[in-house]
Amino acid sequence: MSGTDDSDLLNNDGGDIRDVNFGAALSERYLAYALSTIMSRSLPDVRDGLKPVQRRVLYAMRQLKVDPSSSPRKCATIVGEVIGKYHPHGDTAIYDALVRLAQDFVQRYPLIDGQGNFGNIDGDNAAAYRYTEARLTDIAAMLLRNIDEDAVEFRDTYNGEEKEPVVLPAAFPNLLANGTQGIAVGMATAVPPHNAIELLNALRHLIDQPTATVQDLLTHVPGPDFPTGGILVEDANTLREVYETGRGSMRLRARWEVEKLKGGIWQIAVTEIPYQVAKGRLLEKSGELISNKKLHLCGDIRDESTEDVRIVIEPKSRNVEPVHLMESLFRNTDLEIRIPMNLNVLNADTVPGVLDLKQALSAFLQHRHEVLIRRSRHRLGEIDTALERVEGLMVVFLNLDEVIRIIREEEDPRAELIRTFDLTEAQGEYILNTRLRSLRKLEEMKLREERENLLIERAGIEDLLSSEPAQWKTIRTEFDELEDLLNKKAPHWMARRTTIAGAAPVVDMPDDALVEREAITVVLSKMGWLRALRGHGHVRADIKYRDGDEGRYVVPAYTTDKLLILTDQGRCHTVGADRLPSGRGFGEPLSLTVELAAGAKVIAVFAAQKDGRRLLAANDGRGFVCPEVEMISNQKAGKQVLNPGKDAVASVAVSVKPSHDAVAVVGQNKKILMFPLSELPEMSKGRGVKLQHFAKGGMSDVKTFTRADGLTWAWGQDKTRTFTDFEEIEGARASAGKPAPAGFPKNGLFGTEND
Repeated sequence: MSGTDDSDLLNNDGGDIRDVNFGAALSERYLAYALSTIMSRSLPDVRDGLKPVQRRVLYAMRQLKVDPSSSPRKCATIVGEVIGKYHPHGDTAIYDALVRLAQDFVQRYPLIDGQGNFGNIDGDNAAAYRYTEARLTDIAAMLLRNIDEDAVEFRDTYNGEEKEPVVLPAAFPNLLANGTQGIAVGMATAVPPHNAIELLNALRHLIDQPTATVQDLLTHVPGPDFPTGGILVEDANTLREVYETGRGSMRLRARWEVEKLKGGIWQIAVTEIPYQVAKGRLLEKSGELISNKKLHLCGDIRDESTEDVRIVIEPKSRNVEPVHLMESLFRNTDLEIRIPMNLNVLNADTVPGVLDLKQALSAFLQHRHEVLIRRSRHRLGEIDTALERVEGLMVVFLNLDEVIRIIREEEDPRAELIRTFDLTEAQGEYILNTRLRSLRKLEEMKLREERENLLIERAGIEDLLSSEPAQWKTIRTEFDELEDLLNKKAPHWMARRTTIAGAAPVVDMPDDALVEREAITVVLSKMGWLRALRGHGHVRADIKYRDGDEGRYVVPAYTTDKLLILTDQGRCHTVGADRLPSGRGFGEPLSLTVELAAGAKVIAVFAAQKDGRRLLAANDGRGFVCPEVEMISNQKAGKQVLNPGKDAVASVAVSVKPSHDAVAVVGQNKKILMFPLSELPEMSKGRGVKLQHFAKGGMSDVKTFTRADGLTWAWGQDKTRTFTDFEEIEGARASAGKPAPAGFPKNGLFGTEND
C-alpha cells in the first residue's frame, strides 16, 4: 500500500466524493424532498381527486377483487397488499387513509364500505386493521370503471415488479364531491365536499356553455355540502369570491331548534354539528367553559345521541333568550367554525396550482374526454382483433374438410393454412388453437351476424372519434346515466344536507350575555405584571407585588369590560377583562397578553365605556378627543390611535365627562392655558390639533373639567384646591398661556383624576 495515492483510496473505497457548497447541496436535497411531498403524498390530482396513497388503496382492493358485490376482506390483507406492491410507507399511514375513505362523517360519498369499528363522530379511533374488514363501494367502482381499457396511463411501481395507474379513469367528480385536505412543504390544500348531483348539473352546463363564468356555475353549485349537515352562514358575495379565487373561508354552524317543555321551560336540541368537529371534544370543552363561568347563560349540556346526533342544551334561566344562548356558544365553542377553501391541486402535468371552480370542473371534463378517446381507440383495437378472428372462422366454415385435412396431414399446418386460404398469422394461430368441437358448431349466419355487428360498432366509434360534438354528447349522456345510477343505488346520499342560509343575522348581545358580570380590580405593576383581583375597594397599600416591584395602575372594572392599554407610541391594546390573569399570584407579564412594540411604555389603563371619551395628547402639545369605542381593537398588536409628531411621545389620555366643557393645559414652562372643550375636534385617530404653544420644552399635563365647578388641582397631602379666577389663565387655543397662579403644584401636574 506504500505506493497507493490517498485520493485513489477515496475514489475506490468511498465512491464519488466531491467538494460542494453545503448550502447548495442542502437546498437541492430539500427541494427534492419538497417536490416528493407535494406530488407523491399531500396534494390530490384534479382529475380523480385522490392522493397517491388513496389511489393505491382503491387499486389494490380492485386487484384483490374486493368489489361492491363481493364479501369484504380483512383490512390487514389490504394494507399488506398496498405495502408490498404499491406504497412503500408505514402501515399506519395506509390504514389511516383506508379508514378515512370509509367514514361517512368525513366522506360525503364513502369510497370504502367498512365492516367493524371504523371510528365515530365522537372522535374515537378505528379498531386495529386485524379486526376490521372492507370492500369497495359503488362510488369507488365508478372511479375505477374502464381502467382495463387503456383509459389511463400506467407506470412501474416503486420496485419495478408491478404496474399502477397514474390516475384513475374517474367517472365520478370525486375532487369536489368528497373534498380533501393536505399539508405539503410550503403549500397546503383544503377542498370542502359538495353535492354530486349539483356538480353533475354544473358539468352539463359547462359542456353546453363552455364560456360560462364561475357565477353562472354557482347557480348549480351554491356552496359546499357536508356529510354532517349544518348551516352555512355566508353571503353570496363572499361565496362567489371564494369560488372565483379558489381561496377563502366560510362559516359553518350547527343546526339547532328550541323544544318547549312544561311550565314555560325550554331547551335547545342540536341535531347537526359542523364538519370534522369531534362531538366528544365539543362536549368536553363546553363543560369546561360552563364550569369556568365562560358560558354563564348555559346551565347544562348533555349528549343524548343514538345513531343520530342530539345534543341538549339547557339555559341557566328561562328568562334567557335562546338566540343569545346560542350566540354565546357559537362565539366560544366549535358549534361554529370556519371551513377553509384552498383549491390547490396537481394538474394533468403534476404541476400544483390554485384553481377556481370553473378550472376545476373543466379539468375534470378534459380528463373524461381523454378517457373517452383512449378507451374508444382501445375498443377499436379489440374490434379489429375480433373481426380478424371472425373472418378466419368464416374461412374455416366454408372449407372445413380441407382445414381438417391440412391440420392432420401437413408438417407445418399453420403455414399451410396461411398459404392456402390467404390468412394472417393471427388467424392461422387462432384456427390451430380452436378445438374441433368448436369448429363443428360453427354457423355461417351467426358468424356473419357477429361480423356485421362488429362492423357497425366500429363505424360508430370511428364516427365518434371524428366528431368532437359527438364526444361531448357522449360524455353528457354518461353524466345522465351516472345521476340515474346514483339516485337508484344511493338515494339517501344524494339529497343536499347543508343549508345555505346567507349571512348570519347580527345578534345584539347584552353586555353580560357572553361573560358573567363580576366586579374586579385590574392591577398593572411598574415592572409590567398584569392581574385581576376580585371585587372593588382594594386599598393600594395592601396590594402585594414581587420584590423590587411596586404598583402603578389600579383600575376598578367588571369582567364584561374591555380593558384599554395605551402606550407612549400612541398605540392602544385591548384585553377582555374576563381573560386577565388571576389575582391569586403576582399575575403575568403584560407582554404575554398583548404585543407591545419594542421600547413602548404604558401611559394609561382604563375600562372602555360605551359613551366614554378620552382626550389624547402627546408631549408636543397636540391632541384630540377620541371616543373610547373607537380605541377598541381585535388585534393582539393593537390599534394606532394617536400619531405623535417627530421626537414626541403620547403622554396623556384623560377622561372627558359629558358635563365637561373646558380644557386646561400646563406646559413644562409652568404656563397654564384654559379654553373651551368645543375647540378640540373629535376623531377616531390622527395627530390632532395644537393645544398650547411652547417656545421651549413641551406639555406637562392636561385636564378637562366643568367650568361652573371650577378647575381643581392637588394641593398638599390628600388635599385639593379649586380655582375659579379664569381670567388669569383663559386664552385662545394654541396660544402660549399665562403663568401658573399662586399655589399651583411645583411638579407642574394637576394631580387629580377628572371628576
